[in-house]
Amino acid sequence: MRFSHLHEISALCAEESTTISRLMIQEQVQETNTTEEEIFRQMSDYYEVMKEAVHRGQTQDTVSRSGLTGGDGKRLAEYLRSGETCSGDASALAMAYALSVSEVNASMGRIVATPTAGSCGVIPGVFISAQERFGWDDEHMVNGLFAAGAIGYVIANNSFISGAEGGCQAEIGSAIGMAAGAMVELRGGTPEQAVHAVGLALKNTLGLICDPVAGLVEIPCIVRNGLGAVTALAAADMALAGVRSAIPSDEVIDVMLEVGSAMPSKHRETAKGGLAQTPTGKRLTESLTRNTPTKKDKS
Repeated sequence: MRFSHLHEISALCAEESTTISRLMIQEQVQETNTTEEEIFRQMSDYYEVMKEAVHRGQTQDTVSRSGLTGGDGKRLAEYLRSGETCSGDASALAMAYALSVSEVNASMGRIVATPTAGSCGVIPGVFISAQERFGWDDEHMVNGLFAAGAIGYVIANNSFISGAEGGCQAEIGSAIGMAAGAMVELRGGTPEQAVHAVGLALKNTLGLICDPVAGLVEIPCIVRNGLGAVTALAAADMALAGVRSAIPSDEVIDVMLEVGSAMPSKHRETAKGGLAQTPTGKRLTESLTRNTPTKKDKS
């Protein structure tokens, strides 16, 4: 890749009068020695999986094997249809879709890790709800995924995308930043505005710990996907309005690395701290342990 930082993406786009998505497609053609058509087809397939996950989460049973989660995406969509929401219909729909995809993941359904399975709901929630609202075609959305991919590439190579390494700020935070920057491009914003959206989004998730109850990617992971989708939309709106990240986005990514490295291990996907170790979190874990069949029971 000709870029390793967000400011380099912005500079290359300005120099070549192109978008982040076109830049990323061109770079991938060079990196993989594959045709543009094949690269686009593969990304289109990923987008189809995202749409299928939203549909499944909205129409089928998504109760997880643990029984801890399931059905909240549908509940939120029903609430949206019932009347005026507190956060607005656009936010509520993005939340509903993000929850649905995350619930499909928890129930062993097929999803796309964006950038991880634990944060798989944010981008589909933002993208598919926006596609329905603005009437965009699939080609436009797939281009948006390439923009998100370029942002994720930078974050992954300069910080973390793994909750075990950097806390939930690395998983949900990265997904929010990717979705926010891509949304700016989808709405016709400039690459510079998209880069600012990433910084605005990431600043709001710094220090977010990874504390899954019973070590499962369910509580609080699924709810964080829903709320993350709303944060992405808000960051995109800020950037499109001309709000800039006072701390350059690349520096925010550096801070995410610093904060994640300093985070205690009990707050990095070990289920030894945070919500996982609340009285209720412990009780849920003990209940699951009691109900898990032993090897003898299975045979």
